[in-house]
Amino acid sequence: MFLSQAHVRVPASTSNLGPGFDCLGVALNLYNTVTITRTESVPPAEGMIGETARAFFQYAANGKIKPFGFETHIEGDIPISRGLGSSVTVRLGVLMGLAELVKESFLVTREQILNLLIELEGHPDNAVPSFLGGFAVCSHATENPEDGFAYTRVAVEPELAFVTLVPELRLKTETARGLLPREVPFALAVENAQRTARIAAAFCTRDYASLRGLFVDHLHQPFRQVLIPGFNEILAAARAAGALGSFLSGAGSSLMALTLDQADAVSAAMLHAAGKHDLPAHVVVLKADNEGAQILNKT
Repeated sequence: MFLSQAHVRVPASTSNLGPGFDCLGVALNLYNTVTITRTESVPPAEGMIGETARAFFQYAANGKIKPFGFETHIEGDIPISRGLGSSVTVRLGVLMGLAELVKESFLVTREQILNLLIELEGHPDNAVPSFLGGFAVCSHATENPEDGFAYTRVAVEPELAFVTLVPELRLKTETARGLLPREVPFALAVENAQRTARIAAAFCTRDYASLRGLFVDHLHQPFRQVLIPGFNEILAAARAAGALGSFLSGAGSSLMALTLDQADAVSAAMLHAAGKHDLPAHVVVLKADNEGAQILNKT
């Protein structure tokens, strides 16, 4: 018997963490819940949901499950186009929901779901932490892109706070990527690699105090800052108020600061700096989510 409905809760994520472009990410305790309801009367889904469903039936289900109609309902607190992984929550909710609905007749593995999610997203830095929870560092598995991605995932302790300034400004990932240069100076690329390695080590050893000063980036933030009024001043204000460091979350527009004990001061400083540049925004203080995407219930 086929299930008729599945509910999937997926956490938000922040990616890059400054220098770790397309390879570092953390799941956050801000969520969307995607409900998939089987129906025979609804026409095929379009856009991102339709693309994800077609990929599921063609690749994950290996053509062994006949495509069926379904309705998608999304509710939650993750803002769209703010660099917090909202597209991943939709794609992952659809993939996991469909897999749940067909599991009595065909088992889609978690590895298949994650691999397809990364393929659809085009990079793993949001996909892996939202799926598995915690902090993730990702890379191509080998020099051959067809071999896919490898990753290391670790839990993040609740002592680390992610102070997130969310502007009333949507930024499309395509727009933000369009500003990136084709080349950067060798010395700057080396600095990024060094800091990325140290950030990964700090999370893996839970030595969060050693994160201070590591979020400087030369690959993407200098070119994307023109999209956000007060960009440098807001990040600097967070550091001056006691943050370990601050950075652009994903492609933006959210700006994020990490702190162990100064969340209130950092929040106030970021809001004040945004106000000086007439950037409407609000602040939310988040912690890491270590559970990842979850099936809540089903009927």
